[in-house]
Amino acid sequence: MTRIALFQGHPDRSEPHLCHGLAEAYMKGAAEAGHELRLFELAAIDFPLLRSQQEFEHGSVPPSLREAQEAILWAGHLVFIFPLWLGTMPALVKGFLEQVFRPGFSFDYGGGGATRSRLSGRSARLVVTMGMPAMLYRWYFRAHGLRGMERNIFRFVGIKPVHETLFGLVDSVSDATREGWLRKMRSLGRKGC
Repeated sequence: MTRIALFQGHPDRSEPHLCHGLAEAYMKGAAEAGHELRLFELAAIDFPLLRSQQEFEHGSVPPSLREAQEAILWAGHLVFIFPLWLGTMPALVKGFLEQVFRPGFSFDYGGGGATRSRLSGRSARLVVTMGMPAMLYRWYFRAHGLRGMERNIFRFVGIKPVHETLFGLVDSVSDATREGWLRKMRSLGRKGC
């Protein structure tokens, strides 16, 4: 049994999007396999953006995000689901990560500019939807936004391995293809990966 924290990061709450359906499918699979799962809809959480290094290093985490930090410590596996916006994660997801992955929680400063990761022993999966073909993003654009997220955020704080699941051409695929994506997410949920 795996303890999973799932962060659904589509910024638009006005209507259901594919990201919501993918999260629901993953949750169903996880429940079927007996995994424990905590869900966070980032668009439903009110928190400010960080605006200075001083605030990042010495400010306190907003009360609205303390439960998310607790879930990150509790979980062995993190799942982030979001749409690709301008080649990377939406600002909502980046703002969330900046707030929760602060010094003293996810890493410590050491001497001589070295750091020590504090979230080792956890894995993650990034599930990303996009309008372009996923292969084009992966091979032509080299998935630059995800590479930066994996290397500069997740691995920096000790989270590895980080797996990716990319769904492309989301506005033009058939219903059968979408159903296949939901089955894939349900399967990943059952495996707890």
